[in-house]
Amino acid sequence: MTHESRPAPQLRGGPVPEAPDGVRRPVAGLAVRLLRPGGVLLLSVAAVCYVAVVDPNESGHYPTCPFLALTGFQCPGCGSMRTVHALANGHVQEAFGLNVLTIAMLPVLTFFWLRWARASVLDEPVRTKVAHPALIWALFAVVLLFWLVRNLPVGSFLAA
Repeated sequence: MTHESRPAPQLRGGPVPEAPDGVRRPVAGLAVRLLRPGGVLLLSVAAVCYVAVVDPNESGHYPTCPFLALTGFQCPGCGSMRTVHALANGHVQEAFGLNVLTIAMLPVLTFFWLRWARASVLDEPVRTKVAHPALIWALFAVVLLFWLVRNLPVGSFLAA
């Protein structure tokens, strides 16, 4: 089978772009494919804006962490909203003092969102296997270690 050079078909929105694999896809399909990643981005930005404006340091604005309320110990996520509030208001040093794990996870979440958005743009299937199992177990171990150490007297510097 030979590959012939043909002019791009014209649609109402203009020419149909050619993907790297040589398949032509309509531009309208791109907008549909970007609905989910774009929606998640929009909701994330809205949530960060809300937390930036409504201070979690003031009591009564947000519920208390159930794990903290029941046990008196901080969970790995305790201080995350205050961290996001501090970052959104430009207080980076304060954010590191509240929950360093949240700050460490922001690039990871950004990477996975970008990978999802890229796959959507290229109309490729999103891999269901997020990462090598060893990496997933290592992340799980880091979260558990952070959870344990921040509740010990030695790790009081990690407490929010």
